[in-house]
Amino acid sequence: MQELHDAPLAPLTTFRLGGPAGRLLTATTDDEVVAAVREADATGTPLLLIGGGSNLVIGDKGFDGTALRIATRGFSLDGTRLELAAGEIWSDAVARTVEAGLAGIECLAGIPGSAGATPIQNVGAYGQEVSSTITEVVAYDRRAEEIVTIPNGDCAFSYRHSRFKAHPDRFVVLRVRFELEDAGGMSAPLRYAETARALGVEPGDRVPLAAARETVLALRAGKGMVLDPDDHDTWSAGSFFTNPILTDAEYEAFLGRVHERLGPDVTPPAYPAGEGRTKTSAAWLIDKAGFTKGYGTGPARISTKHTLALTNRGEATTEDLLALAREVVAGVRDAFGVTLVNEPVTVGVSL
Repeated sequence: MQELHDAPLAPLTTFRLGGPAGRLLTATTDDEVVAAVREADATGTPLLLIGGGSNLVIGDKGFDGTALRIATRGFSLDGTRLELAAGEIWSDAVARTVEAGLAGIECLAGIPGSAGATPIQNVGAYGQEVSSTITEVVAYDRRAEEIVTIPNGDCAFSYRHSRFKAHPDRFVVLRVRFELEDAGGMSAPLRYAETARALGVEPGDRVPLAAARETVLALRAGKGMVLDPDDHDTWSAGSFFTNPILTDAEYEAFLGRVHERLGPDVTPPAYPAGEGRTKTSAAWLIDKAGFTKGYGTGPARISTKHTLALTNRGEATTEDLLALAREVVAGVRDAFGVTLVNEPVTVGVSL
């Protein structure tokens, strides 16, 4: 296991922001991961887990403790059953399942980060969520001090949430298991209208797997959501805010604010989110509150391709980024009475 001291963490994040860690360990096996976690817990040392770094906002002062980079590898297919080590690069794993002719995660192509993060966030995009295909998660339970296997039904999956996110200091994901579908080289039924339109089909239709993956990659790239070191629009954490889910009463109040500000004929995006709840679009709120693509004059700005992404233009600090995020949150709240919630995990800082 590699060990470094006073180690820069910014290069390990897609924002390329944050100060150093007092100690950085890189684990390449499950046993090394567990040993490092046990050591930190036994000594009372603060512990920061790092996978692909695509969902982290680390403070400029860094992390005074042990940062553990999970770099385990493992891709195993048994028929339609897939097992991934936590450190596997997610986008590469998706590509390999498409090459194998298996459907279920093809519309999650291009999402940065590692496989171990997918159940924590219940990663989703373009009509798919990992909760639909995950069968179980193998994790180290820091409370019980043992490795446990948690079936899907006990993961408490919901929109961008899970049992693992609810208890971030308890579980360390080691492996994720999926059940995919052999549909003769065809995708799962398309559930996202934008994807279907781009492919010239109807929602619910199936298309060749490779076409589905390539179309999603193109859509993501057009929004700056596929990592490119030469494109500062991708120096981000992807979507910085989750889409708000409102109760019926909150939604009615929100509609009133929309009509007051934008006119009675304006209807905001609205999607069913369970009984008595409606989900609306964070990107729409940000744009209509006046924060358009490319907003900002400093080193941290809204992406020129997508209003939901906050970006580092190359010389930003974490405080620059947070100042922009706070400005957006305050502006949307003032305009529409809705408080946006950040999706990335913050370390040593908060909005």
